[in-house]
This record gives sequence, C-alpha cells and structure tokens, in this order.
Amino acid sequence: MTHLKSNNQQSLFEKIFQLKEKKTTVGTEFIAGFTTFLTMVYIIFVNPTILSATGMDKNAVFVLTCLVTAFASILMGLFANLPIALAPAMGLNAFFAYGICIGMGYSWQVGMGAIFWGSSIFFLLSIFKVRYWLISNIPHCLRIGISAGIGLFIAFMGFKNMGLVVHSEATLLTIGDILSLNVLLGALGFFIIIILAARNVHAAVLVSIVVVTLLALYLDPNIHYDGIISMPPDISTVVGHVDLTGSLNLGIMGVIFSIMIVSLFDSSGTILAVTDKAGIADEQGRFPKMRQALLVDSFSSSLGGLFGTSSVLTYIESTAGVSVGGRTGLTSVVVGLLFLIVILFSPLAHLVPTYATSGALIFVGILMVSSLVKINWHDLTEATPAFITALMMPFAFAITEGVALGFISYVILKLFTGKFKELNICVIAVAILFILKFVFIDHH
Repeated sequence: MTHLKSNNQQSLFEKIFQLKEKKTTVGTEFIAGFTTFLTMVYIIFVNPTILSATGMDKNAVFVLTCLVTAFASILMGLFANLPIALAPAMGLNAFFAYGICIGMGYSWQVGMGAIFWGSSIFFLLSIFKVRYWLISNIPHCLRIGISAGIGLFIAFMGFKNMGLVVHSEATLLTIGDILSLNVLLGALGFFIIIILAARNVHAAVLVSIVVVTLLALYLDPNIHYDGIISMPPDISTVVGHVDLTGSLNLGIMGVIFSIMIVSLFDSSGTILAVTDKAGIADEQGRFPKMRQALLVDSFSSSLGGLFGTSSVLTYIESTAGVSVGGRTGLTSVVVGLLFLIVILFSPLAHLVPTYATSGALIFVGILMVSSLVKINWHDLTEATPAFITALMMPFAFAITEGVALGFISYVILKLFTGKFKELNICVIAVAILFILKFVFIDHH
C-alpha cells in the first residue's frame, strides 16, 4: 500500500514537473529546494530590519516576507517549471527604506506605492515583450554602474547600521566607536559570512545572523528573548495601507522610473545566470518557458509592492539549489513551502538586532560592486558614466540621482567626443526625461 502511494506521488510529480525529461528525481529536487532555502532564508530577518526603519511594523513585514516569497516561488515552480526562487530584492528594499523614505522624506505608504507602480510598469514591459528591447538598448557601462552603485549604497547602510560609519559635522562622515558592542558584533558577523562564503558554505549569511543574535542575546541588554514559535502576528498594520494614489505625483516619477530600471536589470540578469548554471539556456540566453518565467517574476514584483514587502525578484541564491541537482519547478515549490512553515517562528525576527544583519548588507554590496571589473576603463566615455552612476548613489544618498546623472553624462560624453553613433533613441529619451525632472520638478 505504501509502495503504491509512493508510485502515485512519483507519477504526480512526473506529470507536473517532467522529472525524467530533466534527468532528476523527487529526492534530488527536495534537497535542492532545502539548499536554496538555507541560502536565502536570511531575508526573513534582513527585510523586516530594513523596512522597519521607515516605521513599518517589523512583525507584520516578517510574515508578509514569508508569504510573498512562498507565493512567488511556488508560482514560478508550477507555472514556469524552473528551479528559481523569488523573494524581496536586496537593493530595492534598501532603496525604499533609506532612499525614498528616510532620504527623500516620503511616508512608507507613499514609498511602497512607488515600488508598486515601478514594478507594475516592469510587469507591463514583460507582457508586451519590451523588456529585452530595453535591456539591449541601455549601455553595458550604465547597467554595471547601476548594479555597482546599489552595491555601494547597500554596503554603506551596512556600515551605518552597525555604527562603524557615523555622522560628523566637520567631515560629513567619520568612523564610529570601533570598540562598541554594535561594531564588534557587526564586524564579527561580516567576517563569518566572508570566511564561510570563501569556503563555499551555502548558508553563510544565515549562520552569521544566528551566531551574532545568540551573542547579542547574552551580551546586549536591549535584546530580549520572547520565545521561538507563536501564531503569526497581525498583518493588517501593513496590508491595505499602501498609498497608490499619493505615490502618483510628479515629484516621485523619477523614483518610479528608477525602480523599473533596477528591476529590469536585476531580475533579468539573475534569471539568465540561474538558467545558465542549470544548463537549460542556449547561447542567446533563451530557455524553456522563458515568457512564463518573466511574467511570474515581474508580476511578483508588483505584488510585493502592493502587500508591503518591497519588490520581489528572482534570487541568485537559486544557483545553490541548482548546484546540488535542482532542475525543475519542484525545487522552487519546496522553497515556497519551507517559507510558509517559517511563519510560525515570528518571535525570532524581533530577536535579531539591526547590527546582526549589517554583515549581510556589506556582503551583498561586495558581490554587486565586483561587476565593475567588466567596465572598459581605457575608454573614458564608458568608464566615466559608470563611475558617476556608482559613486553618486551613496554620495547623494539617492539611487535615482545616480541613475539620472549616469544617463546624462553618457549622452554628453558620446555627443561631444564624436561617438554619437553609439547613442540610441532609448538612452537619449531617458537622459532628456531626467534633465526635465531636474529642471521642472526638483528645482521647484
């Protein structure tokens, strides 16, 4: 009887996920799903910590992060049959909290509305197949500059959250108290991640957060243990409060456009990387059910904005599951189911101090900034826009301004160095729109 039940399950999985065709098994897919889950579960601690800086309810964000991650990953598994998991995007969550809300002064309700509209445009671009046209028309140097700039921005917030970098009236910024508990534990967490990641330990970030939180529980009088398991906290403090109409004003249009651009590069690049690792993409980067995958990730992105978790995009951590044999959507479904189970562990989210997640922010920053090696530094018309884009994001504390100045400087340099043939309508139009934003919106 048990053998018959096992065969029925096998045939069900085979029917949905085509396991034999993909040369995998149920057991392999479950192990792959668990591996991917371990590498990205840190987001349930990091995302609430980042978003709560805007005044959002940390416990509600914890539950919503789990729910939206589960829904998006399961949808990807069932609809596109790919081993790709999704969760709130590192970078865009920091942009929302520290850039839009704290930096620009918008309420979290309006800021999340901007995330929704930017993600919705991203979804429409996927539906009408404009997505890859845009990617192919936006210069390589600007794409790298945007990615690296967000990396610097995230790393800067990591240093700030642990107290290693603090405000100074004389020099704008200065080093904090290196011997403070926050800095010491934050630095410990960072080195744990780097050492474990260098040794190819998939769950490096999770291990770091657990170790630092346990030490904080013992050493930091501000950290209190309130249990491990509980019923899910109330999410009504966040759900239904996103201001969709208030976010549709001229002043925030540049932000909405930046969200769309960042989502475009981040997600598309990740999907191509994961499918290439899985050996299912061809030389042009195409793979089976590509359109379904693009629709799921762009739809999930706008869903994240609507439900208050920031944009939800594909996770590069999915390559961890692929590396141990994950080849089908069953991997993603397993990831989603594990995130549903984790909802019961909500007291742990409140236990994790801000500095325990600082190392994760700096680590992600390092990974994103590393793309700068791909810039042609011998061509100043390529290197300069990338440099300006990357540096202006942390210096101006605004991702939008970094994107804007990158596009504008690219057009100016190509125009006045006789390389105007390298310009296209897309880049010129974006640069003009940003100039108009500076003149008519920001100036007034």
